[in-house]
Amino acid sequence: MEVPLQTEMVELVPNGKHSEGLLPVITPMAGNQRVEDPTRSCIEGKSFLQKSPSKEPHFTDFEGKTSFGMSVFNLSNAIMGSGILGLAYAMANTGIILFLFLLTAVALLSSYSIHLLLKSSGVVGIRAYEQLGYRAFGTPGKLAAALAITLQNIGAMSSYLYIIKSELPLVIQTFLNLEEKTSDWFINGNYLVILVSVIIILPLALMRQLGYLGYSSGFSLSCMVFFLIAVIYKKFHVPCPLPPNFNNTAGNFSHMEVVKEKVQLQIEPEAAAFCTPSYFTLNSQTAYTIPIMAFAFVCHPEVLPIYTELKDPSKKKMQHISNLSIAVMYIMYFLAALFGYLTFYDGVESELLHTYSKVDSFDVLILCVRVAVLTAVTLTVPIVLFPVRRAIQQMLFPNQEFSWLRHVLIAVGLLTCINLLVIFAPNILGIFGVIGATSAPCLIFIFPAIFYFRIMPTEKEPARSTPKILALCFAVLGFLLMTMSLSFIIIDWASGTSRHGGNH
Repeated sequence: MEVPLQTEMVELVPNGKHSEGLLPVITPMAGNQRVEDPTRSCIEGKSFLQKSPSKEPHFTDFEGKTSFGMSVFNLSNAIMGSGILGLAYAMANTGIILFLFLLTAVALLSSYSIHLLLKSSGVVGIRAYEQLGYRAFGTPGKLAAALAITLQNIGAMSSYLYIIKSELPLVIQTFLNLEEKTSDWFINGNYLVILVSVIIILPLALMRQLGYLGYSSGFSLSCMVFFLIAVIYKKFHVPCPLPPNFNNTAGNFSHMEVVKEKVQLQIEPEAAAFCTPSYFTLNSQTAYTIPIMAFAFVCHPEVLPIYTELKDPSKKKMQHISNLSIAVMYIMYFLAALFGYLTFYDGVESELLHTYSKVDSFDVLILCVRVAVLTAVTLTVPIVLFPVRRAIQQMLFPNQEFSWLRHVLIAVGLLTCINLLVIFAPNILGIFGVIGATSAPCLIFIFPAIFYFRIMPTEKEPARSTPKILALCFAVLGFLLMTMSLSFIIIDWASGTSRHGGNH
């Protein structure tokens, strides 16, 4: 593939650090065409394309070393948020068939969105979301993309640390068999979230390259696989409906089976109706689940950094990584939602693990699952932090070389701010709900579509070509989802109710 004339030469260094200092000399011509200085273009083009067997834009100052498998782990971990815990509740409010349709549609749209990002980055030889914004709309585009990534991922990290703050004390309390919460520091959520941030999250966040986190991402995914196995196992060991005294009998599996048989003998017609799955449901909560599911595959800020660090990179290879990651999470999402729903039916809560506490708050298996989910959430934070640090560097230090001091200070500063928010302003999560409803559709739908429309040369694809019309429709869909999400949040606030859920 030949490099188009309007290619912007951008120097790439580890962790997605860019320098905008290599802009070609451009002179305006008639008909909106731009021609570069031939001598300079020739020299830069030569260095830009050397070592590139595929003749695709390739960066010679940073050679990716991350394998295909590690890249899949990292991207899958970026996709997987705490939202997997709320998908059974989403299924209860949509029905199995409608849920499957929505999940499939969202997975396909996310894959298409990544295709637009990769195609845009391939045209201009840029592998950073913010730089695509710069190439499409100049500084405003770059700042909009950087701001959306920063707000989206800070919101995600805040929600993850909030889960650690609220869940970890309960887990420790259960491990120690404490009936009531004491004032000891080791079951104080504020101390625990700081401890986890300093001991686990910060060292991982200080890694210079995202590829090194492949191992922790793989472990994080294995924790969620354990969660999935436990949900499937529990489906066949929790009776429906739950008897009133079931909480006292759970944990004794032989007694549990006896109770289950008695319940089935005494089951009433209403209970039988309660334990029948719904295939298609429309209720007041159905509309709320659509935005939650629309953002179930948010991983777009991480796609280009992972592409940058990929060994022997190509658009086709990165698209395969994206498709495989989305497919893996699609299967996990559907199975977790299905078996969680088929265990409790309409009795499922917005947070699946809380529903199991109805059965037995001291169940060892569910306790282990809680630990696994906490581990997965903790190991996801460093992955989400990488794009934020790069976005801050793009906004504040666009032309600076890599510096360990700056690298460390940004990570420490981000984690400190997020910890302070989670400890002193837990209600900030409501504000981040609004931010998420605004930034997520921008990153998934609107930005990839409009960047593609602007960056793709009209000689290759005219403005009225099918791909560009599809891209614009995609942007309109994102705008509709944003409007829908914000209107639901406003209605929620106005009615004074609080509904929990979401991917990040």
